[in-house]
Amino acid sequence: MNKLLLSLLSGIILALAWPTYGFPLLLFFAFVPLLLAEHQLRLSDVKRKGLKVFGLSYLTFLIWNAITTSWLRFADPFGAGFAVFVNSALMALIFLLYHKFAKRQSANRSLLFLVVLWISFEKLHLIWEFSWPWLNLGNGFSEYISWIQWYEYTGTFGGTLWVWILNVLIFKGVLSYQKEKSKQVLKSLLLKCAGLIIVPLLISFGIYSTYSHEGETVNVIALQPNIDPYSEKYNMTNLKFAELFFELSNSKITDSTDFIIAPETFLAESTRLRQFNNSLLKNKFDRYVLEHPNVNLLTGISFYNMFNDKNKIRKETNVYKYTPNTWYDDYNSALLINSLDSVQQYNKSKLVVGVENFPYQDILKPLIGDFMIDLGGTVSMKTTQDYRGVFTSSNSKFKAAPIICYESVYGEFVTGYVRNEANFLAIITNDAWWNETQGHKQHLSYAKLRAVETRRDIVRSANTGISAIINAKGEITSSLPYGEKGALSGQIITNNKITFYVMAGDYIARISVFILIFVGLIGFFRRKKEQL
Repeated sequence: MNKLLLSLLSGIILALAWPTYGFPLLLFFAFVPLLLAEHQLRLSDVKRKGLKVFGLSYLTFLIWNAITTSWLRFADPFGAGFAVFVNSALMALIFLLYHKFAKRQSANRSLLFLVVLWISFEKLHLIWEFSWPWLNLGNGFSEYISWIQWYEYTGTFGGTLWVWILNVLIFKGVLSYQKEKSKQVLKSLLLKCAGLIIVPLLISFGIYSTYSHEGETVNVIALQPNIDPYSEKYNMTNLKFAELFFELSNSKITDSTDFIIAPETFLAESTRLRQFNNSLLKNKFDRYVLEHPNVNLLTGISFYNMFNDKNKIRKETNVYKYTPNTWYDDYNSALLINSLDSVQQYNKSKLVVGVENFPYQDILKPLIGDFMIDLGGTVSMKTTQDYRGVFTSSNSKFKAAPIICYESVYGEFVTGYVRNEANFLAIITNDAWWNETQGHKQHLSYAKLRAVETRRDIVRSANTGISAIINAKGEITSSLPYGEKGALSGQIITNNKITFYVMAGDYIARISVFILIFVGLIGFFRRKKEQL
């Protein structure tokens, strides 16, 4: 088959497999056409093979990235273009490295190199400053959570490994059939593929049908104010938002309500951190708690802290342009207010590239100045914290993980809250930047993966998006649709048990990095002995 068509086919299959509209079974052979195209090029006599491999791979990944994440354009066209084109190039680079390696090494060693290289790339996308793990392959099963209940042992890297094992097996089977033209080869391939798909599914179905946990019942309310973030949200005062908070809460509150949860930056008007405790805004929330002494109020807020002491400057500190020798830290925070005296605060620590985080400032700032990629929100460096803070209820029974927006995409990151004794997850987000697209749907869908990995129930409050209650099996038990203003009430169950994944984290990725280094060194010092 024409190599260009093979490249196009892989891109289309990857796109058709992706949540929330796709069917993830397609992932098990999505890379096969591209692998065949690379194999044909490697064995051909054409010149500039590496450039052609990169070009074909880039086309595949450009199709996949563009179709699945084009919703970014509603926040900012440049930001969308940057994310799509650069991420496609990084993925194509992986196939180029595989091509170079395969020219020197055996088929099995080369394919092992490709698998561990891809997994290592996904891990990089979780930890570096240009982090963008949206298309990590393990996320592709988020709408079919009954298939991947074993994520409580492996995390999403188990799904990535599953995908690649099947792709490698099918690729090798196709090459063997092309060489031998034997029906026996096809039969053997089908049996192996069936086993590698069916056995994990059966294990997952078994866990899914039997899983349960015991814990305390938490009565929760998730608010969905449905405020337009491009205009209305940043033109209202926090006192007005407080009134909206009480209005929505009063529509559902009862004497048994334990938590009321409002979305990310619900209190959008920047508030000076040290003045908050004595503010009229805080006083309004305190009075509401006096009327409902058992209630814990969890909300997002924008804080800032100005100072003149150079010793307090951090990498994330901003310069205040209007006053000499003045700096400020800007926080995207979550607050818990209850009948206890102290206010609990957590600062968002996984930041959106370009809006909340200026990556590699020492290198890029001299080149592009203060320009930042606007993916929605306020354009300012946000200040983070090193630990995953957990909010404790006034009765000390409930410990909520205050996960802010983008943080919910990071599996191992979320386990940090659970290791700090969170017994349920509270996701607060603002998904209105992307309009009625796959953006907010995928974001909700990925939250279900965190429920399975940690076996924690989730209450999710979205400004505009989909507010939902998700159980520990990853099932959405109730929700508010996109664009609807209101409050969602329901019950979740706490869980104090720790899953293997919470304890071990992304161990599959770490093992892959080790194997990548080992196999890579072999690739440099040993010549190949066989050719597939």
